[in-house]
Amino acid sequence: MSIHKSYFDKSNTVIYNTYTNTSRNPIVELFFGKVDSLTTPVGYSRYIFNIDITDLQNKVSNGIISTGCTGFSNIKHALRMTNTSFFDKDLLNDKTSQGRRRATSFDLILFRIPGNQNWDAGVGYDYYDFNTNYFNDKNYSDRPSNWFQTTTINDWTTPGLYNNLNLATGTGVNYSAITIIDTQHFEFGNEDIEFDMTNEINSRLSGGTIGVTGYGIAFLPQVENISGLTENYSVGFFSPFTQTFYEPYLETSYDDLILDNRNNFTCGVSNDLYLYAYDNGIPLTFDNNPIVDILDSNGSIVYSSLTTCLVTEGVYKVTVPSISCDNAPCIYYDLWKNITINTESFDNIENEFVLVEKSKRFNIGTTTENPKIFGFSFDGIKQNEKVINTDIRKVNVVVKQAYSSKSTLNYVKAYYRIYVREGANTEVQVQDWTRINQTPDGYYFVFDTTDKIPNEYFVDIKVITDKNVDTYKRELQFQIVNKL
Repeated sequence: MSIHKSYFDKSNTVIYNTYTNTSRNPIVELFFGKVDSLTTPVGYSRYIFNIDITDLQNKVSNGIISTGCTGFSNIKHALRMTNTSFFDKDLLNDKTSQGRRRATSFDLILFRIPGNQNWDAGVGYDYYDFNTNYFNDKNYSDRPSNWFQTTTINDWTTPGLYNNLNLATGTGVNYSAITIIDTQHFEFGNEDIEFDMTNEINSRLSGGTIGVTGYGIAFLPQVENISGLTENYSVGFFSPFTQTFYEPYLETSYDDLILDNRNNFTCGVSNDLYLYAYDNGIPLTFDNNPIVDILDSNGSIVYSSLTTCLVTEGVYKVTVPSISCDNAPCIYYDLWKNITINTESFDNIENEFVLVEKSKRFNIGTTTENPKIFGFSFDGIKQNEKVINTDIRKVNVVVKQAYSSKSTLNYVKAYYRIYVREGANTEVQVQDWTRINQTPDGYYFVFDTTDKIPNEYFVDIKVITDKNVDTYKRELQFQIVNKL
């Protein structure tokens, strides 16, 4: 399982019944309740944004994120935004510097901007300060977008994007008419946003949904319309203009795990074999998926024309049904056919594997498995290397048993995790525990720096053997730096 991050290319917080623009504020503040005794007893805000999925679309088109084996069912998408009060529980039920009490027990909705209306983000920073002359407040702006306007010469079909009382008429947009992507409940108000956008984004990637101009986040109408409140309640999240590591993003996770059974092909069960294709070291995708014949040592066909699928760019998989153990151990052959590149046909590719008895996988007797300590070495990224954020690195992992003369281990269930550190004790996850790819010639994972924020990164390794789960901290550390 790998991840890709897509970031916002514009965003803004629009405020009920005002022209205020706060698009460049490092904090997204959603509020409801009494605003000011000089204006209105009811107020609220809504956050709008657009996600740049260009790189994501390119990865799907190029087969890096492949739908070949399981369609879009193996591709998940989640919108993630970090709560500004997540790190300090003392802030719960407290007030912000602006006098707003932190909200608890509420729901937020994620919705699609209705009517595919085009809009500009604007250049504002903060809210209108009623205690000063706003003409002297250089951080204040009423330029579009805002509650009423999308651009200088265009307005929203309905102010605030939709009417939360379902009272819009004519071409107006009611709450009941908008497309709600997901709803999330916040019990304490310090939870992070984790909206599920799987169906929405996959529909856009497959061409089922087109013309989307962005999304919005808002309180449920029942919350926005609460009257009689004597206080103002808010929740805050880091925006794309934050000066921290916590920039909001769309996280795409997809299954591109490679577990090649060529070195441990077991009789009596199905096994997976892979074909790796390169053009001068660059992963190569064929015009069509090849087909595979399985032959025994005499050249007789055991299985004919097995279908294959594209796992990721340049990697094809075939699942071989169970083969009888009568002749094990014995050499078998996998013949990959119908290979065409740019309409040119190529010769069949024949590989071999050894069929082994199922009993070879087990250790059954009077002895127990002793705990093992492992050692690791890496190539693809050097220890403490500064990696430019335009690189995509294949990181080979050599796994050996520590304090042993044994060579590289052929089969180990190993995982990696990537994170950055915040202070002395906090680890901010970049990629959760992910199985390391296993090929006939070793172990590896791919790390794409193009969608990662410049920072110092750390890699942990976890190995599972017997009943032991051993974690090895900070086996690799490196920096991602901006390209000059």
